[in-house]
This record gives sequence, structure tokens and C-alpha cells, in this order.
Amino acid sequence: MTWWRRLVGGSSGRDPRHTDFLAEALDLESRGDYANALTSYRLALRERPDDLAVLQNIAIAFSKTGQPEEAIRTYRRALQLDGESPGAHYGLAFLLLKRGDTAHAGLHLESFLQYSTGQDETSARFRAHAERTLAQLQGSTDHSEDAAPDASSPDAHDGFSYTDEG
Repeated sequence: MTWWRRLVGGSSGRDPRHTDFLAEALDLESRGDYANALTSYRLALRERPDDLAVLQNIAIAFSKTGQPEEAIRTYRRALQLDGESPGAHYGLAFLLLKRGDTAHAGLHLESFLQYSTGQDETSARFRAHAERTLAQLQGSTDHSEDAAPDASSPDAHDGFSYTDEG
């Protein structure tokens, strides 16, 4: 009946002023406007405070705007909601590695490898990067700068940007 009411000028039952803040944030982020994307993500989070996808996208945007401590805090909040979230473990691992916290970074890389199940090419690339980094961490007893693993991730987290509704 909704389509009929719309056809004859009635209401669809939806508020025409309602903004889909998550879609808006993803659009802004796709255009490289991370600061405004963060604002839209925060508004989306206000509507859905326990939405893992929104939290992880906020963390990614914080990372891309040079706010690593906020990104770490947001990934940790995501892990409180879902301790098996591969994206949150991956993002947090590399932020901790950049900060020099290799012990905790290694734990999150192990968790990422345990919980990530994707078999596509992108997932394989992220898994391979995590495996190499973890092997460097586990095999390195030398704590010099030369022995430090690469803290950058392939495509700067792009493979773990979440767009689904749940």
C-alpha cells in the first residue's frame, strides 16, 4: 500500500526530512572529505550507538585525519561490542604498532588472523600483510629501528571500510 499512497499523493510513512547520515558519511569519505565525514558518522552513531560498522568507519576516518588516539579509542569501543571483529583488530593492531606497542599489536594481529574468514583477493592481501607483520614481530628480538616491522597497512584500511547496515 505504501507505493499506492505515494502514487496518489499520500505519505510513504517515512519522514522526508530524515537524513541517512551513514550514507552521507560514506559519500563524503569517498570524496576524501574525512573531516565532514566524521561529523556525519557521529550523527549516524547518535542514531545507532552500538553500530559496529559506524564505529569502525569512525576509527578509519580518525586515522585518516591524523587522530590516532581517537581511532584507538573507537576501535576499542567496537571490540567491546564484538570482540571477534576482524576489522577492528586489524586497524587497532597497526595503530598500536605505530605507537610502539608491539606486544598488544601482535595480540590484535593474531585475533585478526583468527577471526578473518574472507577468501577474496582483498582479504587475502590483508591477511598476508598481517601474517608478515606478525612473523616480524615474533621473530624479532632486536628492538632496533631496523628490526621494526612496517606499521602501514595495505591501502590504509580501505579494505575494511564498512558499508553494510548491520
